[in-house]
Amino acid sequence: MAEKSADQRPVTWHPVAALRRIAFLLERGREDTYKVKAFRAAAAAILPLGDEEIRQRATAGTLSELTGVGASSARVIEQAVAGVVPDRLATLEKQHEGPLVPGGRALRAALRGDLHSHSDWSDGGSPIEEMAFTALELGHEYLVLTDHSPRLKVARGLSAERLARQLGVIDAVNEHFDGSFRLLKGIEVDILDDGALDQSDEMLSRLELRVASVHSKLAMDREAMTRRMVAAVRDPRSNVLGHCTGRLVTGSRGTRAQSSFDAEAVFTACREEGVAVEINSRPERRDPPTALLALARDLGCLFSIDSDAHAPGQLDFLDHGCARAEEAGIEPERIVNTWPIDRLLAWANR
Repeated sequence: MAEKSADQRPVTWHPVAALRRIAFLLERGREDTYKVKAFRAAAAAILPLGDEEIRQRATAGTLSELTGVGASSARVIEQAVAGVVPDRLATLEKQHEGPLVPGGRALRAALRGDLHSHSDWSDGGSPIEEMAFTALELGHEYLVLTDHSPRLKVARGLSAERLARQLGVIDAVNEHFDGSFRLLKGIEVDILDDGALDQSDEMLSRLELRVASVHSKLAMDREAMTRRMVAAVRDPRSNVLGHCTGRLVTGSRGTRAQSSFDAEAVFTACREEGVAVEINSRPERRDPPTALLALARDLGCLFSIDSDAHAPGQLDFLDHGCARAEEAGIEPERIVNTWPIDRLLAWANR
């Protein structure tokens, strides 16, 4: 990217930046995954090339000879090389730019980071580096990488060995950022049937933050589910109770009823243990439901507004959670990801 306009949008775009921005806007607008993959593949294809080679190929019309570059992405590259805003990018900016929902803007500005995100190490769609770099571009001070734990095989949950390797990658990413941004070591750990956490004690102790979520047997008997969730919340390594009811209210996966449990007992345990109740910002979840969100508020719980992003553009889903938190009258001080990183980490590893 070169010059910036008054609203900080580039006047001219580097081809890689233009392709990444298009993919981001497609993800943010919840458009078809195959479209996103096409533009991210094109960005990856030209990233190793020098600017002069890209220019020569654009002039000669040979960009589509590169694996991963199709006709649409080649046109984007050609227009960016010519110094004009690519047509596809201009159209998507008009369609998808601006807040995703009304409300919650002051709270969105107060958020310093996001505690729940996924990479292509489990069921996310992009590399760790792309998730971290996008979070930085969005103004985050930190992002917690929370890929799934071993039991969730459908989501390629990480064994202890794979998770240990991932921690080394996170260290390398943070060296690159050199203090300008921090990628935190985390996990979305499955809550097992008896309330135990689905990862070894040794690995959980090496992490900086842990989101505990139920992903299986969501129709479990109310009393059993309550015992299961309370046990997980009272585990001293739990920090955030993720998407507590497991419901789905819309989207390509269809709908799913919420789990049945004694919410007052679970949220009371959260308050007593200092575990944050997640306000999951994915539009298809809206979890907790409004009544339960109000109950957790009235019981004095802490909260975390999380994107649960599985792609870079989904990191902006925080808009949805902020609007819901504002509507519920939840004070920013009770939302742990409004806290500076030192305070956040002291809380998470108390």
